[in-house]
Amino acid sequence: MVTLKKLASTGCTIIFTMYQSSTEVFGLFDRISLLSKGNTLFFGETLACLQHFSNAGFPCPIMQSPSDHFLRAINTDFDRIIAMCKNLQDDQGDFSSVSMDTAVAIRTLEATYKQSADSVAVESMIAKLTEKEGPYLKSKGRASDATRIVVLTWRSLLIMSRDWKYYWSRLALYMFIALSIGTIFSDIGHSLSSVVVRVSAIFAFVSFVILLSVSGVPAHIDEVKIYRHEETNQHSGAMVFLLGHFLSSIPFLFLVSISSSLVFYYLIGLRNEFSFPMYFVITIFMCLLANEALMMIVAYIWLETYKCTLTLTFLYVIMMLVAGYFRVRATLPYAVWTYPLSFISFHTYAVQGLVENEYVGTSFAVGQIRSIPGVQAVRGSYDISSSANAKWVNLLALLVMAIGYRIALYILLRLNVRKHARRLGNWRSCWSSMHSSAV
Repeated sequence: MVTLKKLASTGCTIIFTMYQSSTEVFGLFDRISLLSKGNTLFFGETLACLQHFSNAGFPCPIMQSPSDHFLRAINTDFDRIIAMCKNLQDDQGDFSSVSMDTAVAIRTLEATYKQSADSVAVESMIAKLTEKEGPYLKSKGRASDATRIVVLTWRSLLIMSRDWKYYWSRLALYMFIALSIGTIFSDIGHSLSSVVVRVSAIFAFVSFVILLSVSGVPAHIDEVKIYRHEETNQHSGAMVFLLGHFLSSIPFLFLVSISSSLVFYYLIGLRNEFSFPMYFVITIFMCLLANEALMMIVAYIWLETYKCTLTLTFLYVIMMLVAGYFRVRATLPYAVWTYPLSFISFHTYAVQGLVENEYVGTSFAVGQIRSIPGVQAVRGSYDISSSANAKWVNLLALLVMAIGYRIALYILLRLNVRKHARRLGNWRSCWSSMHSSAV
């Protein structure tokens, strides 16, 4: 506190919020503001506060801490405690001397402050400030959407950099799973027999990278809870929150994508040309970007770690089943499994695009004379297109999903679905109780 006092003496303005302070700390403050239930009971010089309480009829007793006296006078919690103690008092306890009525004290202090010179000075200062020209004062102190987006983005980046539990541990898990799958499928060669094994490696990598993202559910729930508080106080909005979260997640997701993808890519020996590993990294990044939006939707709906984790795990398993690896998409039952489930699966477009990136334009020798294209070699285990542009269509599909999920989240936030769902639940409970009473 002494350090903060010295810092304030250099010209810095320090705003310090405190519930209760010691006498030494109280003496360090230049100005104090006393609030009770949102009403201002005093705002001014620290020493003047003692005179203010004396004028209102509540002088501070000798040898008592001013902060304790102020807290006792304006905190209604003490009334309930004293009332309880009076009901439970015995021969060794006597509370008859405690006669201060907090509600009366609050009303008296508020009325006294409104009639004081301190209140007049504050009102005059506010009036002068509001008359000044300036973009911030014209907007009544409300920051623009661009400013709020920048602030939220920077805040989220700071949280990510400091929170090792939900972010850096995720990065370590991604690196570990990439290293594990890469070493398991290393030295598989480039013969025709290696095609099926390499497709399995790609599918395993995509599936487990997405599955491991559930470790970030608590962080997403915290983000949604913070947004709900800020939105209630009109400090944030749906679009501001979405853009801030989106921009702040890009560096982390790209770091995860490029680090884990390159480790896996070169361990299993995929094509070395620069454009191919870059496509691999971008595809994983886009897949994680779409998945991040889905996680936010689930986090907003449930706001409970267990339910969110269970829901996401179930969705990921379904996406894995319909991605075309366990059974080629063309042979899946059309209703439900092919359409719509296989079309909304990250795994479908990610795995298909990565396999096309690896095998379109390649060929494998069969004997000494004949060779077959890579697409034909893959089709025994996975259905891909022979078009050179097919992989870009899959990448575009992931981009559309990333945007689409965020639009869906924006609609949920904008319509405040949780609030309406809670009201509907309360109405149903009320209707059930009325029906039971009538019966």
